[in-house]
Amino acid sequence: MKMSDGLFIKTAEEVSTEFPRIKFDTELLDTGCLNIVTDPTPYNDMVLVMPNLYGDILSDMCAGLIGGLGLAPSWNAGYDCSIFEAVHGSAPDIAGKGLANPTALLLASVMMLRYIRLDEYADKIQAAILDTILEGEILTGDLGGKAKTHEYVAAIIKRL
Repeated sequence: MKMSDGLFIKTAEEVSTEFPRIKFDTELLDTGCLNIVTDPTPYNDMVLVMPNLYGDILSDMCAGLIGGLGLAPSWNAGYDCSIFEAVHGSAPDIAGKGLANPTALLLASVMMLRYIRLDEYADKIQAAILDTILEGEILTGDLGGKAKTHEYVAAIIKRL
């Protein structure tokens, strides 16, 4: 890993010289994880660039801090396109069982709507999601409830 990480860091540092207004820094993953868990505030205005495995580790850790993978949306930004998805992926082990928490995917959709400047719709969907969670009556199992996926979604739709 030291050799591949070294190449990644060297390449990132070289590319960073093309963007002198953006601060370049490095940090070991374990140190970053500890710092984020202890005080995430310094990371609020940062873009963290890392290999895929480290991104998976960090995003899973952060998802745990906010209540689990079922709540964590993701945005993969590129020059020509963007992909919005749930951090947890497709969860094939629970597919079709009505156990999945769709919040992450719904919040990824909210991010997409904001990206295409449909903020009014994004605001409504986000408010419906948050109100449903805060009410606490119809929640999926990972959030401490007993609702099936479709019941949870119906509760959100009812608030729109």
